[in-house]
Amino acid sequence: MKTLPVGKLPGTLLGEFLSKVRKDDSVVRGPAIGEDVAVVRMGKKLLVAKTDPVTLATDHIGWYTVNVNANDIATLGVRPRWFLASVLLPEKSTEKDARNILDQILTTCESLGITLVGGHTEITYGLTRPIVFGCMLAEEDDRPIITTSGARVGDDIVLTKGIAIEGTALLAREVGPLLVERKLSQVLVKRAADLLFTPGISVLKEALIARASADVHSMHDPTEGGLATGLLEVSIAAKVGLLIEPDKIPVLPETKAVCDALGLDPMGLLASGSLILTLPPSDAPKLLSALKEAGVDAAVIGKVVAAKEGVKVRTAEGKAKLPQFPRDELARFLESREAAKTKKRKKA
Repeated sequence: MKTLPVGKLPGTLLGEFLSKVRKDDSVVRGPAIGEDVAVVRMGKKLLVAKTDPVTLATDHIGWYTVNVNANDIATLGVRPRWFLASVLLPEKSTEKDARNILDQILTTCESLGITLVGGHTEITYGLTRPIVFGCMLAEEDDRPIITTSGARVGDDIVLTKGIAIEGTALLAREVGPLLVERKLSQVLVKRAADLLFTPGISVLKEALIARASADVHSMHDPTEGGLATGLLEVSIAAKVGLLIEPDKIPVLPETKAVCDALGLDPMGLLASGSLILTLPPSDAPKLLSALKEAGVDAAVIGKVVAAKEGVKVRTAEGKAKLPQFPRDELARFLESREAAKTKKRKKA
C-alpha cells in the first residue's frame, strides 16, 4: 500500500472522510476543507473551537502553538479566550525543557488575553522532538460569522504583512549556521529569526480591525503549504476561482534571501503571520487605510472570479495555474536534510 508523504493529508482522502461526518442541528460550522474552526450553538451563544499541533518547530514551540490556534479563531473576527495544551516530550527531556515550553504557553496566553484552562503533559516513547497540541476556545454572540467559504465573485483579495513569515523565522532558528555557510550574513539571519516577533505570526490584531472597519466576506490564515495552499483552500471552501497577481504579493527581503539560499519557493513555505481577506472592491481602500493606521502592511493581490476560471496567476504570457505544494517546503527541506545525514552516517 502506498505510504503518505509528510504534510497535510491529500485533499481527496480528507474529503472522502469528511463526507461521512454527520452533524446535529447545533453545529453552525462543521469540518470542511479550508474551514479551520468549528462553531456550535450553545443556547443564545456560539462556542468557537479550534485544535492544531506544532510538529516542525522546537525553538519557541509553546509560543507557536498558542499563536497558530489563536489565529484561526481570529479569522472569524472573534477574540480567543480559553486554551488547552497537550505537551508531549521526547525521552531524556529535562526539567528545564519542560519548564521552557510550559512557561512559553503561559506567557503567550497572558500576552493575548487568553486563559489557560487545562491540558496534558507526558514524556512520550519514540519521539525525537517535542510536539504540542493546542485547543483554543471562544464565545460569541449568536450572529452571522465570517467564514473561509464566504468569498464572493468580484471580491478583492487582500494579504497582510508578507508571505512565509513563520517559515522564514523557523528556518533561521533551526538552520542558522547553514544559512551563514551559504553566504548569508549573521545580521540577516538574526533579522530573519526575529520575524517571529516583528512583524510576528499573530494575525489577531488585523483580523479584529478588519471585522470592525469593513464588510469582509472571508478571512483565512495560510499555514502549512504556504500562501499557495491557503489560496487553494479559500477556492475550495467558497467554490470560486481566483486570479492572483504575483508581482503584488509582498515578500520580505529576509524571506527571499533564506529561500534563495536553500532552494525553496516562498509560495509553499509555512505562512503563519499573513491573513487572506476577501471583500468588495469598494471596501478595500477603507480596510487598507485602517490596517495602515494600526501599523499593519497589506496589499490587494488579486480577484475572486468564477469557479470555472480556476485558480490562476497572471503571467507575462497570460495566465498559468497557481503552483501547488502537497508538502510544505519546510517539511520537504527538513526531510531531505535528514535523509542526507542518514546517508552520510551509513557511508561512514
